[in-house]
Amino acid sequence: MSKIIFITGTSSGFGKLTTMTLSKAGHHVIAGMRDVSGKNAAVALELSQLENVEVVEIDITNDDSVKNAFENILAKYGRIDVLVNNAAMSGFGLLEAYTIDQIRRMFEVNFYGVIRTYQAVLPAMREAKKGLIVNITSGASGHTMPFMIPYLASKFGVEALTEGLQDELADFGIENVSIQPGVYPTEMNTGQKSGINSDRASVTEAYGESATEKFNAIGSGLFGKMQEFDMNPQVIADGILELIEMPDGARPLRKPLDAIAQGTDIEFIEARAAIKAKWLAKYSA
Repeated sequence: MSKIIFITGTSSGFGKLTTMTLSKAGHHVIAGMRDVSGKNAAVALELSQLENVEVVEIDITNDDSVKNAFENILAKYGRIDVLVNNAAMSGFGLLEAYTIDQIRRMFEVNFYGVIRTYQAVLPAMREAKKGLIVNITSGASGHTMPFMIPYLASKFGVEALTEGLQDELADFGIENVSIQPGVYPTEMNTGQKSGINSDRASVTEAYGESATEKFNAIGSGLFGKMQEFDMNPQVIADGILELIEMPDGARPLRKPLDAIAQGTDIEFIEARAAIKAKWLAKYSA
């Protein structure tokens, strides 16, 4: 059965590929992106020429933009079956070298943007007593790494939203899933898309060459693994399609898609769920 699916951040990366994949599968895709008449005009035209794709302007950091985009689609179709929160910004640098403004920018996109779309779509989904919301988080979903702290903190926040809302929305038949990708060669990771990086150069300099060497070593290791495991972004698009086409009520809370982890991500998710169950039992006893 064809579904109406709203995807954010479709101008590149996972979002663009997912739009193409879901369209090909026969679903009606609302491809949300910023600046459809400006810098993203070419990709907006490309996607709009696909069957079953409608491109809409949305800036997830702007309350009115999100409200208007969702109201227009709901007025036109009467429903949104699936929301895919894909839009995000990466960023690198020492935490101390970030200004608060840069960290705010990161959270406006990666965290508050997700809350905005949830609040825009939930009234209609609650009324329909069904819906699916897929959030793209990170392969490092339960731990952190140096030089990526604000980015991973924002993604941990989305994990918290996903997990908590699964319980809050259970009576309305609305499922929430976080997809946890590893390192893939998308524009966000290859440098083609600028990130929200640390901006206090004097602080970075104060840490000296040691910090730079550690940062470079981590980067080399991640990109080396990406090449070694031939990480293909199509895996994420296919994973989203698989979730959408699963029977209602059968979807997992978390779906890790990281070949590099070699199963350790699944092990971590299962261990965390088991420990949480024990913790809840202690508090309910």
